[in-house]
Amino acid sequence: MNEESGSGAIALVAAAFLVPVLLVVLIVVGMGNSSSAAAACLPGVSVDAGKLPTTGVAGFQGVQLKNAALIINAGQKLSLSTRGQTVGIMVAIGESSLEVLDHGDVAGPDSRGLFQQRDNGAWGSYEDRMDPTISATNFFKRLLKVSGWESMTPTQAAHLVQGNADPNHYARFAQPASEVMAALGGISATEASCEGDAGTPGESGKGDDYGFKDGPYNGNNPVTGFAYKNCTDFAWWRMMQQLGITSASQMDARPLGPGNAITWGPTWHREGWPVTMTPKVGAIIWYGPGNPGGDPIYGHVAVVKAITADGTVIEEGYNMGPDHLGGYYTRTIAANSPSGYLLIPTQDQYAKAF
Repeated sequence: MNEESGSGAIALVAAAFLVPVLLVVLIVVGMGNSSSAAAACLPGVSVDAGKLPTTGVAGFQGVQLKNAALIINAGQKLSLSTRGQTVGIMVAIGESSLEVLDHGDVAGPDSRGLFQQRDNGAWGSYEDRMDPTISATNFFKRLLKVSGWESMTPTQAAHLVQGNADPNHYARFAQPASEVMAALGGISATEASCEGDAGTPGESGKGDDYGFKDGPYNGNNPVTGFAYKNCTDFAWWRMMQQLGITSASQMDARPLGPGNAITWGPTWHREGWPVTMTPKVGAIIWYGPGNPGGDPIYGHVAVVKAITADGTVIEEGYNMGPDHLGGYYTRTIAANSPSGYLLIPTQDQYAKAF
């Protein structure tokens, strides 16, 4: 993680970084407001509810997929993009697992339906809240009133409609929502989320297959421009792997100038490459200024190895001090703990950056 000093030790004391962390939050929100995400959106699609997959999709099947189809169609009638339709599915997954529930919970005992809408007059009658199409329509109407929602992360946009306590509550449901939207809408998961191409997973998940193990720790890697066995060298090498780039000249990061890990988020933002708070397998995990998951001076980058059923992220990387200086490690993190997830650019996007 420590890209210059070689000490690699991390002080995991969150209180010391309250002000920098706030700065990081503002930076990431600013990235989410770039036009790159919205530019990839497709017009909304419609689904024939009578022709749904007979096998499960992201763990959902039968009536759950029928309800998802009704949500998609409600969004299409309001001229929402595929991003908006996917946000609707995400919220319904998070609130009810795509089932029309006739009960609420401790926080909202009067909540009902797919979206767990309250009996406060804002969501119509009991019958409205229990009707998949009407409840979805009412959700989307509220979403459309949120200024700039298409430039927000899905969970941020959903939070401003639902008003739940945790603004990142829906982050772990974004990926299965994209899978459901893709399967039912006949589009790719990238087109469903409108967050750009996350790249082909490639060799991610194989473990410690880093290609420069023979290099001296902290010595200069002439191929990538980073230091051997540092977090940046591993993450960049893994990204090249996913892009299918094997030429040493194409692997050289110096023309792009990403530098230490702390600069990677701004580099992605500058190039218009997608940044999100939703984890995707193969994406770069970025810990920016003040984030206690990384070095306070140099930051840290790693890779999403896997996403578990409960939404936590298995991170893989190199040089996590003090126990893994110059070595490979994995750890499990909360999905909302990094400063952002840097999605892998397409080969064309990567080529245009040089």
